Amino acid sequence: MTDTSSTTTSADDRPAPEAAGSTATAAAASPAARPTTAGRDLTVAVIGAGGRMGAEAVRAVEATPGLRLVGRYGSADELGDLGGADVAVELTVPAASPGNVAHCVERGVHVVVGTTGWDEARLSTLREQLAAAPPAATGAGVGVLIAPNFAVGALLMMAFAAKAAPFFESVEVVELHHPAKVDAPSGTAARTAAMIAASRAEAGTPVPPDATKSDPDGARGVSVDGIHVHSVRLRGLTAHQEVLLGNAGEQLTLRHDSFDRTSFMPGVIAAVRAVADHPGLTVGLEHYLGLD
Repeated sequence: MTDTSSTTTSADDRPAPEAAGSTATAAAASPAARPTTAGRDLTVAVIGAGGRMGAEAVRAVEATPGLRLVGRYGSADELGDLGGADVAVELTVPAASPGNVAHCVERGVHVVVGTTGWDEARLSTLREQLAAAPPAATGAGVGVLIAPNFAVGALLMMAFAAKAAPFFESVEVVELHHPAKVDAPSGTAARTAAMIAASRAEAGTPVPPDATKSDPDGARGVSVDGIHVHSVRLRGLTAHQEVLLGNAGEQLTLRHDSFDRTSFMPGVIAAVRAVADHPGLTVGLEHYLGLD
């Protein structure tokens, strides 16, 4: 299947100007014909290179020894053979992401996905696609990482919150982003709430107390597995999150702030290097970093 859906911007980003001739090309090669990565650079394509997050990923790949950028794809570009890439980094919009990922999987290309909107229905379809996929260039199964957040500090904050949550009677999540972000709550906040809920359920912690009887227009936020999540959109922000935990007479606040998209790049690069070692579907970069 050749995907021609839009790959313009990340759900978190507004478009940035794209350089002329932005689509890199390489000699066409089927997944079976490409050599393993032993003794050569890992080749990478960025889908959504016209967005701010995608443009930052292009710069990070180009600056990293051992990685070689072979394709950058924007809104007007067909993905084709992805320049013979070993790994694709997918940073687009929720409407385009499933088609882009399927295109990669069908060609035996590993994928690191930073786009939001991957609900359980989409994940189930992706698992079926992976089961039918050809082997990757490395000879193993294709690996796909769905990463709600690439910032290492944010991943640690999520892990800390899940660890602390059973010890507190109340817990809520507040996420704060720039006003161009199209989804709410953020994927990071939703995953944080799910991790907190799972940790509390495993420990047998009761649901947080809440006497609210009137909730006009969602004043109490959205409930994710019983954990309230609140979204703020404000000019001047980039990506921020707080987890508020409370007991009688005390409160613990865990907060992470990303002031610039460069904060996500170490995680993106770590994911690119590791995805081939994790065949199948993985949700959350924390599993690659040993934080699970």
